[in-house]
Amino acid sequence: MTTFGQRLSSAMDLRGPVCVGIDPHPALLAAWGLPDTAQGVETFALTVIEAVGGRVAAIKPQSALFERHASAGVAVLEKVIAALRAADTLSIVDAKRGDIGSTMQGYAEAYLGDGPLAGDAVTLSPYLGFGSLSPAIELAHRNDKGIFVLCLTSNPEGASIQHARDEIGTSVAALVANEAARINASAPGDLGSVGLVVGATIGDAARQTGVDLAAVRGPLLAPGVGSQGAGATELAHVFGDARRAVLASSSRGILRAGPSVSALRAAAAQSTEQAAGALGR
Repeated sequence: MTTFGQRLSSAMDLRGPVCVGIDPHPALLAAWGLPDTAQGVETFALTVIEAVGGRVAAIKPQSALFERHASAGVAVLEKVIAALRAADTLSIVDAKRGDIGSTMQGYAEAYLGDGPLAGDAVTLSPYLGFGSLSPAIELAHRNDKGIFVLCLTSNPEGASIQHARDEIGTSVAALVANEAARINASAPGDLGSVGLVVGATIGDAARQTGVDLAAVRGPLLAPGVGSQGAGATELAHVFGDARRAVLASSSRGILRAGPSVSALRAAAAQSTEQAAGALGR
């Protein structure tokens, strides 16, 4: 079996460098004429998959917006992951989990194992120390799956931690990126399977924090494309020489075109064309 990095690289070459988020916010459900219930979330999510499954490189369900509907919502997330598998579309479960020891092992088994919540990749938080992610990294490698580790996020609060520096002046963000680069150094193909989450609206933050995105050799999941303000200029500015590793994530910018399947499909195609141009694909 090929690694997650190899599969994602092939999907980006074939379908373009865009990941569509499935973010069933209450306001979006209302705009689509759907109830704010687990059933409404299921209709919303499966409509997105009908529209863009098999047409984009990856789809990223936001776990929290399923979890808010308790066990019924988690059951819908399981259906969504299964539907993405059936649609031959890579799934990135946006769960942002992070813990230590047996708890991290439990999260790893849930999202990177063989169960119904396991996608092709999961987002993780490294802020209990990058080493705390070892159970997830090891299981991802055994199962040819991927992880995306929070590195430079676009929320204003993130800088207080991510831009902080240790006693020799290395930023936390750079420490995270350096660990990902170390793991990916021996990975086959163009991309390793340890990716980073890097906001598309962070401006000069990578340079300010000493993060060498090109050296990571892993996929760079870039939220913030579309409705959050990042277009071609911002993508080129933020990622520079690492642009071909970028998987541009767009959620509301595409989802607000629904509930029409054809309109969602057109919005995703337009987003993909714009991102491909900005990223040199």
